[in-house]
Amino acid sequence: MSNNVWPPVPTNEDDHGREARLAAEREAKRISDEIDRALEQERQDLRKNRPQTKILLLGQAESGKSTMIKNFQIFFCPSQFAAETDAWRTVIHLNLARFVNYVLQLLSTTGGKADPNARMLQMRLSPLKQVELILSRAINAESPSQLSSPTEDSSRPTWRPRPAPEVSIRGGTGWKGLMRRRRGSSAVKSPAISDELENARQILDACKDDIVALWQSPTLRALEDEGMDLHHHARYFLDNAARVADKSYTPTTDDILRARLRTLGVEEYRMTMETAAEKGADWVFYDVGGSRNQRAAWASYFDDVNAVIFLCPMSGFNQRLQEDSSVNRLFDSMELWETVCKSKLLGNAMFILLLNKADLLYAKLKAGVKFEDYVASYHGRPNKAEYVADYLREQMILTHRTCSPKRRQLHAHVTCAIDTNVMGAVLNSIRDSILVVILKQTTLL
Repeated sequence: MSNNVWPPVPTNEDDHGREARLAAEREAKRISDEIDRALEQERQDLRKNRPQTKILLLGQAESGKSTMIKNFQIFFCPSQFAAETDAWRTVIHLNLARFVNYVLQLLSTTGGKADPNARMLQMRLSPLKQVELILSRAINAESPSQLSSPTEDSSRPTWRPRPAPEVSIRGGTGWKGLMRRRRGSSAVKSPAISDELENARQILDACKDDIVALWQSPTLRALEDEGMDLHHHARYFLDNAARVADKSYTPTTDDILRARLRTLGVEEYRMTMETAAEKGADWVFYDVGGSRNQRAAWASYFDDVNAVIFLCPMSGFNQRLQEDSSVNRLFDSMELWETVCKSKLLGNAMFILLLNKADLLYAKLKAGVKFEDYVASYHGRPNKAEYVADYLREQMILTHRTCSPKRRQLHAHVTCAIDTNVMGAVLNSIRDSILVVILKQTTLL
């Protein structure tokens, strides 16, 4: 028999086993075909119903675009947000498992080898590598060849380890639809995926006490005191590991806001508004990948947009781009803002500037990091978050005024995307401003 047959036919298979296998393959094909038909029907429905409002999200990688989308859902599409809870649970568990595996790899290449308790924890938590693979496959974020644990390289120098890996998806994969029943269709997720996810959750539950012990271990704390940087976004989930890894876990709003999922390419979010002022209206957001090698594709989305929301992470003033360590993140963001402002294709769009990550900016300045050490033009001003935010707002408003091809609206806000109290007021203001633009464009105002 050909060796190219997949899946391979089991050896010594009897008639009963063969019939069971063929029945399982037919059922899997039926489910796959049903999902394909549902996706095609959804695409056709979307083509028939052109959206009323088109909003473009711009900003460098890790600026908070995806978190802004979650906030928008919370306030204006709560049913849709609630329906995606299971999908985000999978992402949160992947954030947790991947960061634990990263920490275990750090221990294996540093002081953990000398600590019997650390070695024991590494052995007991080794099943989390399999959990990471299962969860990665479930959200379809990576090709099979990339699904091995990203924390296996022990050849790097002890104090310059590879950065903690990100959880990522390719835009347009429809990953949330793999986690839940699609609204208005009979397509369901594959039983095999369901079983694997359940197995992953059971393993996490069995490992939760050891995860807590690992995070509290004296060896890890000593390494951190000596300079090992573990201030990663997934630290939040390790701080709450006993709750997050529990088999009965259901994500809270704060958990979902803190779940990190990097977009590769362009992700389209279609939201049916549920609030009274625009109930039933479709708003479409395009979240385009922010890393340097993805920005060339932005221009194709500049045409016919009602508003541009640009996110500038203020806390990046003392950081470098991951894709180019010679470039300061804040300087790159401001240069990117200038380029976007100059675009003639966006001449009729309303601009919204979100100076984001105010919480991280405040924490850095309070810890004694000097903003003027990285931004020379700030010399002599107070090293306080509110003054820095005002300075950046002034600079970026000036850039918009001098670089825009013609006069247009700009709304600027200082934000913290994980603070729903702050975001509620900001998003209501943004929503009202966009509605005014839509009314003017339809000659109703």
